[in-house]
This record gives sequence, C-alpha cells and structure tokens, in this order.
Amino acid sequence: MNNTMIVDTMWVFLTAILVFFMNLGFAAVEAGFARSKNTVNILSKNFIVFAVSSLGFLIIGWGLMFGGDNPLIGTENLFILGESDFSYYKDTLTSNVPFWGKFFFQLVFCGTAATIVSGAVAERVKYISFIIFSFILTLFIYPIVGHWVWGGGWLADLGFMDFAGDTVVHSVGGWAALAGALILGPRIGKYGKDGKVNAIPGHNMSLAVIGLFVLWLGWFGFNPGSTMSFQNPSDVMHILMTTNTAAIAAILTSTITSWIFIGKPDLGMTINGCLAGLVGITGSCAYVSISASLIIGAIAGIIVVFAVVFFDRIKVDDPVGATSVHLGCGVFGTICVGLFAKEGVTTLSTQNGLFYGGGFKLLGIQLLGIIAVGVFVFAASLLVWFIIKKTIGIRVSREEEIAGLDIGEHGNIAYPDFAPVTTMTGLSTGVQVAKSAVTTVSKSENTVLPDEAIPVVHNEHSGSKITKVTIIMNQTKLSELQEALDKLGITGVTVTNVLGYGMQKGQLTYFLGRVIDTRLLPKVKVEVVICKIPVQTLVETVQKVLYTGNIGDGKIFIYDVEDVIKIRTNEHGYEALQDEE
Repeated sequence: MNNTMIVDTMWVFLTAILVFFMNLGFAAVEAGFARSKNTVNILSKNFIVFAVSSLGFLIIGWGLMFGGDNPLIGTENLFILGESDFSYYKDTLTSNVPFWGKFFFQLVFCGTAATIVSGAVAERVKYISFIIFSFILTLFIYPIVGHWVWGGGWLADLGFMDFAGDTVVHSVGGWAALAGALILGPRIGKYGKDGKVNAIPGHNMSLAVIGLFVLWLGWFGFNPGSTMSFQNPSDVMHILMTTNTAAIAAILTSTITSWIFIGKPDLGMTINGCLAGLVGITGSCAYVSISASLIIGAIAGIIVVFAVVFFDRIKVDDPVGATSVHLGCGVFGTICVGLFAKEGVTTLSTQNGLFYGGGFKLLGIQLLGIIAVGVFVFAASLLVWFIIKKTIGIRVSREEEIAGLDIGEHGNIAYPDFAPVTTMTGLSTGVQVAKSAVTTVSKSENTVLPDEAIPVVHNEHSGSKITKVTIIMNQTKLSELQEALDKLGITGVTVTNVLGYGMQKGQLTYFLGRVIDTRLLPKVKVEVVICKIPVQTLVETVQKVLYTGNIGDGKIFIYDVEDVIKIRTNEHGYEALQDEE
C-alpha cells in the first residue's frame, strides 16, 4: 500500500467518523427542541435510525446508488453482502480508498438524510412507523437520487453539481420530512381554531446548543471529507473555510432577522440559522470563493427565519424546523451553485455560474435537478407514508400524545426525578384544541352528568366562610378544567406539576429492562380558594369535567381556611379574595 492510499484512506476514515458523530448532534438538537415528556422517544428514534439506514444501505442501497451507469438506477452488482471481489467498484468515487472505506463514508451520508425526518415528525409519530419509513427511504428513495447525481445517472450526465449533498442529502431528507409532517398533521394544541399559532417550547435549550456544536464540528467532515482525498490540501482547506464562513454569517443574520421581525434575538432561530448556513453552503463549498460563501450564509440565515414562520402559517407543524433548514436551505444552496460557482477557485471547480459569466446553463441544470428530485422524493415519500397510515397507522393516540410518547411508546421517562412542566401558554391558548383532543369515554348508565357547566348560584348565607379546594388530576384535562372554572367566575388558580400515586400504585416504568421501584405518575395539582361560590357547585363542576369512568380521574380535597390576608392592603377574609375569586 503506497503513501497516497494510506493518506487518503485515513482522511476518509476520520471525516466519516465526524459525519457519524453528527447523529449525536441531531439527537441533542431535536431532544432539546421537544418537550421533556417526549425526550426518550426522540433520542431512541435518532439512535435506531442509523441502524435501520445502515441495514437498508448495506442490503441494496449501495448497489442501487453506485451499481453501474444506467441513467435512472444502479443495476449491476446490487447485492454486496457475501462478495469478496470488489474490483468492479475500484474506480468508483476514488481508487485510493478501499471499498469498505468508500462504503462507510457514503453510509453515514445516507444515515444523515434519514435522521432529518425525525425532527419534523417529532412528538406524535408511531415509533414502528418511523422505523419502517426510514428503512424504505434508505433502501430505495435515497439511493435512487444518489445515483442520479453521484452514481453516474442522468443528472450527472447533464452536468448537475452538488459537491457534498445539498440535494442528495438535505433536500431528500427535507422533502421526506415535509411529506411526513403533512400526512401526520400538527401536534395537539399547536394551532387554535381561530388560526393562532401557539408556541410549544422545547424543554432544554442547553441540550440544543450542545447538539448544534456537535453538528457544526461534524460538518467539517461532511464538506471537506467529500473530496475523499487529501492529495490537494489547499482544496480541503478552502472547503473548510467556505463551510465555516457561511455558518458564522448565517448566525449573525438569523439573529438580527429574528430580533427585528420577532422582537427578540431568539436562540432557537440562531441555532437554526447556523444550521441553515451550513446547509446552504454544502452543495457549493468546493465551487465558490470565500467571499461568496459569506453572502450565501448571510442569505440562508435570513431565509430560515421566514421559512419557519411560513411553514407555521400554512399549518405544517415541524417542531425543530427541519423542513426550513434542510429543505428550504438545501434548495437555496443548490441554486447557489448555478449563481456563484467560479471556475478555478479549487481544482474541483470547472464551471462558472451566472454571476461569473457562465450564463444560465448551469443555473438551468440546477433548477431542473431541484424539480426532478423534489417531485420524485415528495411523491414517493407521500406514497410510503400513506400506505403506512392505512395499514398500521402513523400517529399515536390522542391520549398518548398528550401524556407523552416516552411512557406510551417506550415505558420510560427521561427525567424520573422531576415532574413534567405544564406551561401557562397551554392553559390560556390551548383550551379548545385540548378539548377536542380527549377521547370521550362511555359513562356508567347510573351516572348522570350535565353537558354544560353548572350555573353559578352564589350562596348569600355563606358569610365569611372560606374554603380551599385542592384537585389532583390528569394533565390531559387541565385546559378543560380552567375553562369551566372561568365560567364559574373563579380566576385565581394555582397550578403545580407533581408526581405521585394512589391505591393503584402508579405506572410501571423501566430502566435497562428492569422495573423502577418508584412508580410515580405525573399529575397536576390545582388549588382554588372560594368564599361566596358554593363548594358543592365547584365540586360538581370539577366532577363533570374530570369524569371519564376510568381509574385515575383524580381526587378532590376540601379544607376550611381560617383566614386570608392580602399582603398589599392588609385586607382579611372575603375582601382579600375579591380580585382573586
């Protein structure tokens, strides 16, 4: 083995590992942007998707992608398992790297395309359905597009240019993610009946930022590693700089854009801005100058902010912004090749784009490639998602979604020592959506509960008697209860997230296959203090709202209160409650 082969093989080895490490980045970003009750599910999907994509690419994906120069699909030597002679792939990609090194490098790119989908369908997709879709994506859809562009297919013959995967990786993942989000529909509570978009904040921005830096690091393998050779270090270093320059420009412009148009420098937008810059430069990183990469990144940072807003307005619920980042900026980055490509900027750049005297030829080819890949991937993904929906289903039940996928799908909780957080945003804006999300449970024939909230009858003989009512209940009914309390005229409410269990001993949870001894269930404790409203009226209203006939509907505790003192005015008793009740 000569020195050239050793150097190139080591380069591909190191950069492939960096791209593999991006799986951790995606897992951390998506988990941070999701709610705590779905953390185990997010991490598990990002964990298993690489195994699934590896299997699909190993079985037939590589062969479909690189098996000969048929214009549409690889047809030669499709099945590599069991082969010992790979001489027919000797000159594929590069002749200086052993076959399995080339395979693994392409494999981690395939895995990246699959994991993009995870974020867009987060917090409501069935675990098994996501696994099946990921397998089909990496078995057929991704390899076919890869063949068109990198495997000697018809787009490659036309002169389509995509150095590190703006179209092959990011747009493919983005189109598949968009199809999944459309078929799934939005999360419960995301959009109100009045069209208002309700924020559903992620639970851990620290985790999201850590994930962002892991992805940023991985991109230094993703783009420079696509040379698959270290024989021309100046090319590698140029790609390194275009990649980083686009990222830092996008960080600044996304922060400024969100500051101006949203009113605050939103950290989530800045995180997605950095990713937008990295995606935007991926296709052209070897073909453009450093100054052009600054412009590309700056524009990508602006695009992603408005793309996030746009998808929300058309009610495409993407919890992490995957479609905005990978689809929106993947398409933009592909166009940038036709605009900013400069012949000779590296030894790999052989054509000029529109802005450097190349005319519209390259830009036209890039646009054709965007349309062709978009139509194929989106249509194929829609078909696959639709078939899965009609067979095994793709969405968890409404009750499971509200309670969180961690328990329902995995029997785990990510934070066993902490109660999940119920945001006040969900209380004030998610009432109508949350009401529609709860499946009606048949009541006993002997149970009669009114259809409407019980009308208030003020007890004029109650004097100054003050009562505290504490309600321990399921989270799923919280919005409905607040609405009913509002109708009673009770606006002073204290809500606390708690963990506990009663006679039923709670929910079994597991860790590494073993049952956890403490089986605490997440509950909500609602406390109100009343004086002029009859206690029985409140109790009957609470029973009406919370009743399902199932174990775990909750309990009501009633206490006599000796006195209430308003600190600001020193008022006592009923007077202290007047602006509270």
